[in-house]
Amino acid sequence: MIPGGLDPKKMQAMMRQMGIKSEEIPATSVTIETDSEKIIIENPQVTKITMQGQESFQVSGSVRTEENKNEDLKMIMEQTGCTSEEAEAALEKTGGDIAQAILELSEKE
Repeated sequence: MIPGGLDPKKMQAMMRQMGIKSEEIPATSVTIETDSEKIIIENPQVTKITMQGQESFQVSGSVRTEENKNEDLKMIMEQTGCTSEEAEAALEKTGGDIAQAILELSEKE
């Protein structure tokens, strides 16, 4: 039973009458990328809700964040003329220190 005494079958019937459809999505992870970080939702429960032609997603699960390195890689590549793979390797080698990565790649020229 759903809190408040409404059973799930009645709730589904009411939603159908209002034109609301819900569907469980079997996802293994959900990633949201912003300019500065990635938000990773692991073991998610994802529900797709369609109402009046609009689709919405409800997501819950274990959340972790990662720093988005795209801007750092872009800056290193612009400063040194290296490839993204070289920039990423230098960034990893220097523990994320952008200035040190640029110096290391500049010394190779």
